[in-house]
Order: sequence, then structure tokens, then C-alpha cells
Amino acid sequence: MMSKYFMSVIAFFQKFMVQGHVRSVKAKKNIVSSVLIKGGSIGISLLLVPLTINYVNPDRYGIWLTISSIVAWFSFFDIGLTQGFRNKFAEARAIGDDESAQVYVSTTYAVLGTIFTVVLSIFLLVNPLLNWSDLLNVSSEFSEEISLLAIIVCSYFCLQFVLRIITTIITADQEPAQASFIDLVGQTIALLIIAILVQTTSGSLTYMGIALCAAPILALVAANIYFFSGRYRRYRPSLAKIRFSKAKELFKLGGVFFIIQIASIVQFELANIIIARNFGPVDVTDYNIVYKYFGVLSMTFMIFLAPFWSASTEAFLKNDIQWIRNSIRKYNMLNIVFILAGTILLLFSNSVYTLWLGEGTVDISFRLSLWGFFYFNVMVFESKYVSFLNGISALRIQFWASILSPFLFIALVLLFIKHFNMGVYSLFVASIIANFNGFFIAPLQYYMIIVKKKRGIWIA
Repeated sequence: MMSKYFMSVIAFFQKFMVQGHVRSVKAKKNIVSSVLIKGGSIGISLLLVPLTINYVNPDRYGIWLTISSIVAWFSFFDIGLTQGFRNKFAEARAIGDDESAQVYVSTTYAVLGTIFTVVLSIFLLVNPLLNWSDLLNVSSEFSEEISLLAIIVCSYFCLQFVLRIITTIITADQEPAQASFIDLVGQTIALLIIAILVQTTSGSLTYMGIALCAAPILALVAANIYFFSGRYRRYRPSLAKIRFSKAKELFKLGGVFFIIQIASIVQFELANIIIARNFGPVDVTDYNIVYKYFGVLSMTFMIFLAPFWSASTEAFLKNDIQWIRNSIRKYNMLNIVFILAGTILLLFSNSVYTLWLGEGTVDISFRLSLWGFFYFNVMVFESKYVSFLNGISALRIQFWASILSPFLFIALVLLFIKHFNMGVYSLFVASIIANFNGFFIAPLQYYMIIVKKKRGIWIA
């Protein structure tokens, strides 16, 4: 009886997977694959946190997080080029223009390679002049170790920005599961190296930095070789296909994405620096534990949402409005499930922290967890609308809102901490308020474009 029931479920699932529009079938297959891949990625990520904290202690782990945040600001030099490239590549693929697609690929590699070579060179010249112990408000005994760690992390960020173009190509081809698999391979290598370090060495920021940075680079190098030798051979970067005239198109669209990216980078990366200077490295760790814990909601939702951006590009280009409306409706229904899941995570948060990190490793207040819960539920709600708008390059309103957002965030954080004496949770509060575009304007913009069929400023 159970066997018959089980076979019926499998038959229903198989039928469900092949029903619907070709675009939807492709999305469903990617979602299922991504669930497995992202599940492994989340599991490794959760294992890495206690492993690395125990390897270097909470203070050193807080230093690692802060250094990573500072160096991550170098992503500004991407100038949104990768996101602009994603839309242009998807558009070229949608109309079957392989020639233009290869030109966009070759030009993007050339431009990003040049930019980040210059960035790394400048950093290597400036780094010896920086007093890292003063910058991070830590003991001077860490200065030399932090300086070396900064070089390792900076080199990693610059290399991965160029090498990750391959994952953008895969994602633009509506195959985000394969792009996620590359990240999973890198994480797995990092976990194995850290596990070996724990058994064979004493806590070292340098060794930890090498492990967490070299592993993803190895995975990306292998992916570039594999895909450009196979499926994407016709798009393989070529010196003969570099067209710096096309770079202007990429920069024009990418520049808008660049400003939009600043808002999210400021609200996350600056958060660690603000906490380190106003509270301390241990509080950086507490904030990031909550961020990672409730971030599981966002990470999981993105598994379902990942195909939607580039699929929206294709659907809107082909005027398949009904497919877009149906997709948003399904994502809204899924959103309710995630609110319920987040509530369960919140109720059991303290128990999970203890089970996850060990008794007495961290002391996280319920208030910090509560605001982490609110923050990520807002992020999940807005993400489907923002993803659609990004896919059709309707960015002007988001552009202007994003210019205001970082300033509003910084002003609110300083007001909350300095005037109202609020704790670390104030950074979540400020992030929610400053992100008014996502939870209010983006849904309105979607409604005006798709339901009311308005154009003008709504689609600019």
C-alpha cells in the first residue's frame, strides 16, 4: 500500500515537472536542483561558522569579518558591469544573436580584468601605509597578521570578480543551479581545508584567510575551463571579439546597477565596521550570526527566485505578460510559507544558537534576533518585484531611491546609536526603513507596468 502511494507521488511529481511553458519547466528543474545544491551550501556555511570561530576565537573571527567587509567595498569598481552584462547577454540569447553575445562576454572579461588589476596594484602600494590595529580598534599585536590577511582577501576579491563572469553567463542562460554548484564546490574545498587546519595547526588568521579565499578561486578557474571548452564554446572570450564600443553600452546600464548596488553594500558591509567601532569585534560576530541564521530564509527563497530575473527578460521581450503575472502570484503564495517558517526560526533561535555554536560561545539577545527576523522577511517580500524590474531594466526609480538610501541608512544608524542609545539591533531597523524602495515602490512599479500597462517613468 505504501509502495503504491509512494509511486503515485513520484508520478505526480514527474508530471508536474514537465507541465507548463518551456520557460516554467526549465525554471522548475533548476529550482529542484538548486534546493539540493543550496541545501548543501547552507549546511557547509553553517558548519564553517563554529569551525572557524573555534579555530581562531570570536575576536579573531570578528576581525576576519571586518576585513572582509572593508575589502568587499572594492566591488564598487565593478561599476555594475556584471549585472548590465547579464541583461545584455540574456537579450542577445533571446533573439539568437550569438555574435553579439560573444562580443559582450569578451568585452566584459577585458574590462573587468583591467579594472581589478589596477585596483589590486593600488591596494598593494597603499596597504603598508595603513595602521590596521587603529582602523579596527584592536591590539597592535594583530597589525602584521591583519595586514597580510588584507592582501590575501583583496587578491581573492579581485580575482573572483573576473572569474565569476562564467556564473553570470550560466545564470543569464536560466541555469542558476549550475552556477550555485560552482559555489558549492568552492565551499566544500574550504571546509575540508579548515577541518585539516583545525587538526594540524594552532589558530591563524592567515591560514584561515588562505583556505576561505583560495578554495572558491580554484572552483571558478575549473568552471571557466570546463564551460568555455564545452557548452559555451561559441561564447568563449577572444581578443578578436573585444569591442570597447560595446563597453559603453555595458557601462551605461551597469552604471545604474552600480548605484543600486551601493545601497545594499553600504547597508551590509558598513554595518560590520560601525559595530566594530561602536561596540566591539564580539558584537560583529553576534550580528553576523543572526544575519546568517535568518539569512537562510533569503537564501532559500532565492533558490526559487533565481531563474525569474533572466526569465523575465525573455518573457517581457516576447510580450508574455500572463506568464509574468502568474509567476508573481505564485511567489506571493510562497512568501506566506516563508513568513511562517521564519516565525518558527525566531521562536527557537536561542536553542538553535546553542546547538549550532556550543554552550556559552555567544550571547545573542532576543531583540537582535527579532529584528533580524523582520529584516529578512522584508527582503524576501521585495525580492520578487525587484528581480522582475532588474530583468526588464526598469531601473530609473530604483536608481534615484538607491541614491537616497545609503545616506538615510547612515543617518538613522547614527541617530539610533548616539541619541537613542539603541543596541546592535538598530542596524536592522535602519536597514528596513532605508530600503523603502523595495517594500513600497517596487511593488507599485510592477503593478503599474504589468496590471495597468503603463509605460513612461514606470519602465524607464
